[in-house]
Amino acid sequence: MSASTEPAATSSDGAAAPAAPGGSRGPARAGRLVPTLAALAAVVLCAVVAVVATAGDTGFWQQGGLPVPPRWLASAALVAKVCAVAGAALAAGSLLVAGVIAAPQASGTVGVHGYRGLRRGALTALLGGVAAIGAGWLSVADTTGVSPGDLAGAGPFGWLGAAATLEEPLGWTLAGVLLLLVAAGAATFLSWRAAGGLGVLAAVSTALPAAVHPAATGAGHDWSGDANVVRAVAGVVWLGLAAAVTAYRVHGGPVDHAAGRRIRALLAGSGVLYLAGEVVFQLVVTDAGPLAGSRYVGVAVVAAVLLALLVAGTALLARGTAPRVLLPVLALVGGVVGALGIATTRLVPPRFLATDDTAMQALIGWDVTRPFSAVTVLTEWRWNLLFGTGALLMAGGYLYGVHVLRTRGVTWPVGRTVAWLLGCATLVLATSSGLGFYSPAMFSVHMMSHMTLNMLAPILLSLGGVVTLALRALRPAGRGNPPGPREWLLAAVHSPIAKALTHPAVAAIVFVGSFYLLYFTPLFDGALRFHWSHQLMNLHFVLVGYLFFWPLIGVDTAPHKLPHLGRLALLLATMPFHAFFGISVMVSSDVLGENFYRQVGLPWMDLLDDQRTGGGIAWGTGEIPMLLVMIVLVYQWSRDDSREAQRHDRQADRDDDAELKAYNEMLAQLRRGG
Repeated sequence: MSASTEPAATSSDGAAAPAAPGGSRGPARAGRLVPTLAALAAVVLCAVVAVVATAGDTGFWQQGGLPVPPRWLASAALVAKVCAVAGAALAAGSLLVAGVIAAPQASGTVGVHGYRGLRRGALTALLGGVAAIGAGWLSVADTTGVSPGDLAGAGPFGWLGAAATLEEPLGWTLAGVLLLLVAAGAATFLSWRAAGGLGVLAAVSTALPAAVHPAATGAGHDWSGDANVVRAVAGVVWLGLAAAVTAYRVHGGPVDHAAGRRIRALLAGSGVLYLAGEVVFQLVVTDAGPLAGSRYVGVAVVAAVLLALLVAGTALLARGTAPRVLLPVLALVGGVVGALGIATTRLVPPRFLATDDTAMQALIGWDVTRPFSAVTVLTEWRWNLLFGTGALLMAGGYLYGVHVLRTRGVTWPVGRTVAWLLGCATLVLATSSGLGFYSPAMFSVHMMSHMTLNMLAPILLSLGGVVTLALRALRPAGRGNPPGPREWLLAAVHSPIAKALTHPAVAAIVFVGSFYLLYFTPLFDGALRFHWSHQLMNLHFVLVGYLFFWPLIGVDTAPHKLPHLGRLALLLATMPFHAFFGISVMVSSDVLGENFYRQVGLPWMDLLDDQRTGGGIAWGTGEIPMLLVMIVLVYQWSRDDSREAQRHDRQADRDDDAELKAYNEMLAQLRRGG
């Protein structure tokens, strides 16, 4: 729907609100300018804090052997980053208020408060996107020694080429592009679904520069990188909501009942995630390093003190006992904490002053000292912060849903629970056990992890019926309330994107084609070099597998329902492509990812032999899950036929075989007519 007209203002009972006398609008409008002016002042303050926190410290450039830039250039880059994060936070908060907090109209269009959130989200996303692209441009000059004028003279393609070779500038640039897309979407659509989805996208945009944080390198960079992504996204959600809810209150938005509970839950949840990410990140980057006399430690201590205040204030907000003025105060404190975090991107953490990392630590984050074996699968564990923790949360949430149904006297099949828990355990084993430990360093183990994530885990998860469980456990939001988790789940399942991705033809092409696109193009060699790309590969494997197996054997009703014979035909059609992929890897004389694996340099391994082993794993292990799917599919087919026969029998008992008698009468009429 086009955002060409603003929804009419309504009163609390839904009727059109009468226009205020002309003379009374001036003070009201002036009062409502206060949040805008306060937000601008807060952004300026945060920019000043970031610049002051790094004043006179050139250790970042000296440590990396980089030319020290002029002070104004380093300050300009920090200011651009602060503005970019502020824009992303305000956009995410405003759009989440429009989609999750403010009650929409019955048609699904946002109400008056939601429309204000959309307008603020569009404007702040636009400003944040421009600032993020500027931060990428200035970061190129900041780290290479090339002046911004020379970069501008090289043209857009010259600057983008330089940014593409540097991780941090590329992260900021891509974040800016995402924010500009958010701004365009917020200016175009008026539904609460679009508003909430765009709010999530605005928050996720900050994960791009966070994943390539300068401190997320060397030993332990898998943990510091994941923790930094978590704290960046959660921090933006918390800060954006705190600021947006403040503006929402100023404009008279109701915060009682469902809206108030939703605000407190979102602030508490994002606050907990931010705190966990912050603790893990700081533990990694300060480990075994000198703490005394470090500018980084001084800034981190100030941030920790302010963070303690945020924790206490968020606890009061979660309990609903906080005074009204506390939320904007906490938003300001949170903005300062975020500015200090941005300042640390140009300060050297203590760990980098203590020891030199080995080549293997620089490449994958840890040392691999023993050959891979069945024993090391069980003994060499490396916890994956995102997938390991995510799997535990998935299992806990599922069990809580089952508990909710039991308290209502509703039974839930044990087999579905077992399947879901086994799927979660499979995620943990594939990413955090010895498989996850050796996967970045050995192609064969990578293929074992890949096939587990792509073939086995999605099969088990699709048999768990998590969508059905959630829809039964979650209660509707109720008339007049903002959409709740149940409404959001239904909107996601029935969205055009879900319908397109779960179409059998699309799912099959993506499921099979992604193998060849990833491994037989330069994409695989580039993806091996970064932890964030490893995580994206893992996520891709799980999602693509789930989208393929969900319409085939999933308990949840898929947007496109195939007959059993069609499901079996689709399964049989994809099986040869898996076998051909494994054989192609086995017979290839070129080592996939050769440059990376030679830099890792495991002394006991021949790269080509290891690749042949990986191809055999892809061939052999790919057929076993397919056989399992075929057995499940045939069982479901037989069970559905039995249910259909029982339904016909019950119907015949009720109507004394009316259908059979009508059929016999038709045959008799045909004989008489003949």
